[in-house]
Amino acid sequence: MNSFAVWRIAPLVILSSFLIAPAANALSRRDQSNINVLNQNMARAEARYTQALVKIGNNDPDGQKDSDAALQDMEDAVAGCGKQNGCQVSNLLATYNRLLKARADSKAAPGDEIDPNDPDPDHDGDGNIAFNTAVPQAAQAASLLSSHTHSFDSMVQYNPAVQAGIRRWLTDMRGALIQSYENYGYMRQVMWPSYQQAGLPEALLFGIMAKESNGKVHATSRTGAAGPMQFMYATGKRFGLGPDGTGFDTRYDPRAAAEASAAYLNERMGELNRSIELSLAAYNGGEGRALRVYQGAGGRGFWDADIYNQFPPETQDYVPMVIAAAWLFLHPRQYGLSFPDVDAKPAPLRLSKPATIYELAICLGNHGVREGYMRPLRNLNPRYEADSWLPAGATLNATTQIVGLYNRYCVQGPRATLAEQLVRSDPSMAIVRTVPVMPQSVSPATATPQVATGVPTTIATGRPRQVPQAKQRNYSVQRGETLSSIAQKFQCDLRELAGANGLRGPTYSIRPGQRLHLDSCD
Repeated sequence: MNSFAVWRIAPLVILSSFLIAPAANALSRRDQSNINVLNQNMARAEARYTQALVKIGNNDPDGQKDSDAALQDMEDAVAGCGKQNGCQVSNLLATYNRLLKARADSKAAPGDEIDPNDPDPDHDGDGNIAFNTAVPQAAQAASLLSSHTHSFDSMVQYNPAVQAGIRRWLTDMRGALIQSYENYGYMRQVMWPSYQQAGLPEALLFGIMAKESNGKVHATSRTGAAGPMQFMYATGKRFGLGPDGTGFDTRYDPRAAAEASAAYLNERMGELNRSIELSLAAYNGGEGRALRVYQGAGGRGFWDADIYNQFPPETQDYVPMVIAAAWLFLHPRQYGLSFPDVDAKPAPLRLSKPATIYELAICLGNHGVREGYMRPLRNLNPRYEADSWLPAGATLNATTQIVGLYNRYCVQGPRATLAEQLVRSDPSMAIVRTVPVMPQSVSPATATPQVATGVPTTIATGRPRQVPQAKQRNYSVQRGETLSSIAQKFQCDLRELAGANGLRGPTYSIRPGQRLHLDSCD
């Protein structure tokens, strides 16, 4: 069944009033006549589509055929508008977006119908998530109208295990789900095209990413899986991931990880009879196991007890949780779920002065974004550590909103000064070291040291003094430290410190317990 037809109401009568340009009087008679024809074609398509929905609701076999024909007429009208002088495609697209928000979910129970006047902008419910990105070009309008984004619904089983997963996402894991959606919003432009080109549902991409990493590109697991799609090293290498010429592990790159994930899933689905459940089981529990189970299954699916029980408990949990996250991605308002509006229009951010991502996260504030901009900046710039100093003139991947906030708050002014002060602060400078204090009436020759008073002093004057520390030549890396933080701690030049220890940028990877030479430090 055509999922576009099932999942949208088509009150397209309002389209007609937007198709005529305000400056219609300046158009030639021929142009105006052509625009009128497009209006009439759209009106006929609207009437036919509305009647087709009624037929589909009544299980009339002609309903599907009529809806497909009406959709084709809509595509033709949009394409024609893009080529016709004076026809305002932007008005058509704006109306189209509002129509998507006015759709009715045909699977909703009585009482769950959605009010077409509901202003909630968080999701259109048809796979077209409401990220605040640039309006598509006119040439893309037809493909927008014909996108069958609910194919995922018919590819999986909505059963009690998936329902239990939905319950978990909507209760104790609701925060993680919303965070995943927000993180994905900033990366969608670089991740979604790979799945789209591979013919895979976007909901599946979101579901895997939400379960694997919550959309954090630098996520790593105890078993060595890494990146937003959590590839093991060997598997990632098969699909083009791993250290590049600079030493950066491309498993952490969202674009490369999405490309590899789409290729991996299509390879699995080709082996496993296009079963999403079995392919997800392979993604989590191993492709060799999944293939062996499938070959002995005799055509039975993942939910058959004999098949299901051959996978470990982790995989038995993983499969329905991914499907549940994907389902909520498509049907949020059916469950009273409001996803945040993500303003993710891309824009380059050129630094006016040296900074770290930590410093930017402070001076940018959060400006209505729940958790601020550190995670978007890290996800969009996976090659940089959060505490690595980036030189003036460096360009970061960002959004128009981030660039605007940077120019307002991070270049100069009290917030910029405060952010720099906080990032450059050295906790070790807060530690006060003390020496014993002797009473003045006691000669130094017969003095017995007194208990330290907590104030550093000199023996001769009793006045506070700074106690010098011996210059440290070697250092053992502590858990959670980076080369940049160690360079700050010991007042080293980062590049000289890296060179003295044979470390390669831009990541300068170090591990706890590793011994570093500090000969180049002050």
